[in-house]
Amino acid sequence: MKKLALSFLFLLPPFAAEAADSTWVQAVTNGFEARIATTAAACPVLHTDKGEVATTMRAAATASFPMVCAVAIPAGAASASIAGTVLPLPVANPQRILVLGDTGCRIKGAALQACNDPAKWPFPQLAAAAAGLKPDLVIHVGDYLYRESPCPPGDAGCAGSPWGDNWITWQADFYTPAAPLLAAAPIVLVRGNHEDCARAGPGWLRLQGPSANTDACAPHLPVYTVELGSLRLAVMDDASASDTDITRPDNETYAAELTGMGATQAPVWFVHHRPTWAAITGPLGIPIGGNLTLIDASRLNALHGGPLVAPNVELMLSGHIHTFEAINFAKGLPPQIVAGNGGDNLDITPKDLRGAQFQGHSGVTVADGLSVGGFGFLLMTKAGDGWAIDLYDSAGTKTRTCRFTQGKPGRLDCPA
Repeated sequence: MKKLALSFLFLLPPFAAEAADSTWVQAVTNGFEARIATTAAACPVLHTDKGEVATTMRAAATASFPMVCAVAIPAGAASASIAGTVLPLPVANPQRILVLGDTGCRIKGAALQACNDPAKWPFPQLAAAAAGLKPDLVIHVGDYLYRESPCPPGDAGCAGSPWGDNWITWQADFYTPAAPLLAAAPIVLVRGNHEDCARAGPGWLRLQGPSANTDACAPHLPVYTVELGSLRLAVMDDASASDTDITRPDNETYAAELTGMGATQAPVWFVHHRPTWAAITGPLGIPIGGNLTLIDASRLNALHGGPLVAPNVELMLSGHIHTFEAINFAKGLPPQIVAGNGGDNLDITPKDLRGAQFQGHSGVTVADGLSVGGFGFLLMTKAGDGWAIDLYDSAGTKTRTCRFTQGKPGRLDCPA
């Protein structure tokens, strides 16, 4: 009998021991709320210095996912905990904003990242180092789950890894390594293209969607605003916005959302996954790129006499390209930061992005811009009339400091 029990243990799903509860505080369409993915039989109570508040079921347990419960953070709460875990609470006017993205470990067909090697997939140590900087807010610019196929037999680099859109994989790729960061600060969770409906969209909507969950996978959610005192984030879901084809009528939807941002009180940071104008390496090393759907949406607005980007937007924050980029444009547009170097296989991009060739017909050109290679993240700290932007490697060592100067347009400077 003991022998049989021991054999049975080896038949358990990979990472079964990690199927534990996870708690976090995230931005949603109407503020911030506490969430917990739990194997408990009922939703727990949120304990705060303002009293106890019942959480409600956001999504029922399934064969692939545990129950998810949520509740709004009470206004003015100074302390909160759920299921014995102390929660980080929103800061009214955050001064330290940490940005990272594209953090998962890629296993898809022949594309195999060594998830078991910290040098090849450093997100666990990166998240711990980032948490140690004690940010007021974290912005994740999308792409959490990259483990889409089984690890081939005999591959030590990813041996034992789960795969697919299920809780065990979400824990392996995000919730377990990100636990120190989720304990350190509330988080804005942007939807990436890996969270579209053909990939991990159902899991993302269940766990991280900013609005009420439904059984059907919504291919697109409307823009929502995160109020941060003197600053506002306009968070766009562009998971389905094709980079290389104009997706209609999606481009008209995005055009309307870009126009709608103009009604938000300035200053606004436009936060989304796929950058409208950013670059990868093209033939002969020439920087090329841009998202054709979003470029066309901007063009539609310009055809109707509007701006390419709403005039109250002072900065664009994205991921998708697996590197760090800082770009100033020559057409009076707000500058662009790309922070997609959080863990997935890196892209090699030109160091100098001047002269980048973008798709479409927006007429946008780069005044100056650069990319910085290597895994890492950035911390933006309010400083005078702008923000200091410290770049860190995956071990938490500061490697460079840039500066964002606010204005119309603002400007990014990254001295060597």
